[in-house]
Amino acid sequence: MLLSLETATVRFGGRAVLDGVGLAVAEQEIVCVLGPSGSGKSTLLRAVAGLQPLDAGRVLLDGRDQAAVPVHRREVGLMFQDHQLFPQRDVAGNVGFGLRMHGTAKDERAARVAELLDLVGLPGAGGRSVAALSGGEQQRVALARALAPRPRLLMLDEPLGQLDRTLRERLVVELRELFGRLGTTVLAVTHDQGEAFALADRVVVMRDGRIAQSGTPLEVWQRPADAFVARFLGFENVVEASVDGRVAITPWGKVPVAEGAAEGVRTLLVRPAGVRLLPAGEGLRCTVAARAFKGTHVAVHLQPADAPRLEAACALRSAPEVGDEVGVELDPADVVLLD
Repeated sequence: MLLSLETATVRFGGRAVLDGVGLAVAEQEIVCVLGPSGSGKSTLLRAVAGLQPLDAGRVLLDGRDQAAVPVHRREVGLMFQDHQLFPQRDVAGNVGFGLRMHGTAKDERAARVAELLDLVGLPGAGGRSVAALSGGEQQRVALARALAPRPRLLMLDEPLGQLDRTLRERLVVELRELFGRLGTTVLAVTHDQGEAFALADRVVVMRDGRIAQSGTPLEVWQRPADAFVARFLGFENVVEASVDGRVAITPWGKVPVAEGAAEGVRTLLVRPAGVRLLPAGEGLRCTVAARAFKGTHVAVHLQPADAPRLEAACALRSAPEVGDEVGVELDPADVVLLD
């Protein structure tokens, strides 16, 4: 493994911000760390970079303990949300700053800067003032600067957080393609699930300084580890259920579950796509309480008489109106037992 964290622990005022974290990142792997504010994401990056000392545990790069290795010797690149560009330097001066600090010759530095600006889609922009750049252009300059010294590991801290959604969605695809071409190993932190799922080979969800779940984007999406992960990913249909044999008894009625499911009180998730609408009078009777347009579908919030609300994902043209009475049935294919 290129990067290994072994029981990494950081305490602030007696509170563990990182609490015995173990994490490994392979060569050319893109790992995105997700979690709410205060979950320890940025502290993890700072610990790997050497900007935050550990209170316990180890950070290893290529199997070598980094405890005594200063920040500038760790061969890691770090890109922050606010880019932290130097306003007094032009684009080329910003991109080449790390190379200059490493003593790279002027001609070699200029060639590398030109190569990187072309790579990030800003050819010929070396003489421009960074103050005159758009947010997306500044993000590209910051990325080029982080890549300039050819770091073994590139770390991104909310790299697209200050950009509007349309630009974020476009740039995350470009980043994925760029890292694939370069063979870059990436450890990124974000609170945006869509960003992480589009960029990552592996997603790590953090809660209160610990790893709640780690897996491919598909694994995490299809089988959240627990109610916290499910709700953090945006799933609302999460309830307690009692499993008896092949049936889960839920506030919304009985739902078939897979053979061999552990019996007893469990946490159950129903994905919105599995909430099927029926004509009024069939299935579970519900009233449409609210609707929210999501671009690709409409999220319809349904209120049964004596049960928690359900969220259904409906096509725009077939979505019922607020106040309509509908029936509901749950598709077992979209029912997941958590825990």
